[in-house]
Amino acid sequence: MSIKFQNYSSQCKDALKDAGLAFLEEAGGEIEAQTKKNCKVVTGKTKGSFSHIVDEDSMTCGIGSNYENAIWEELGTGIYAVEGNGRKTPWIWTDDQGKKHLTQGKHPRRMLFNAFNSLRSAIQRYAEEKFGGIG
Repeated sequence: MSIKFQNYSSQCKDALKDAGLAFLEEAGGEIEAQTKKNCKVVTGKTKGSFSHIVDEDSMTCGIGSNYENAIWEELGTGIYAVEGNGRKTPWIWTDDQGKKHLTQGKHPRRMLFNAFNSLRSAIQRYAEEKFGGIG
């Protein structure tokens, strides 16, 4: 009697990677969209600056913004900074129209943090649905 072994590990790995990338793209897109919904809109620059990128090599998804104001909106500034590490004394800043403002800081809006937390269980369910049959 002869037994022939067929190795399907490569196809299995490819299927897992494809499923993982689809999951990351879906989850990243959902968190990005919710983050944008959470943004305060004055000019739309902060809202429009958020995006997500899926890295196939590391199988990770990064969600964020390269717009400087986004970090201030997310974490706050001055006496309102989330980690308490903001400036403790008031300061003056000038807006795009040249108007000066006295401030002690900006309250954090936590757009990204709140988006992730509000979608956490839905993303968890989606992951279980996508990968739950793997055993």
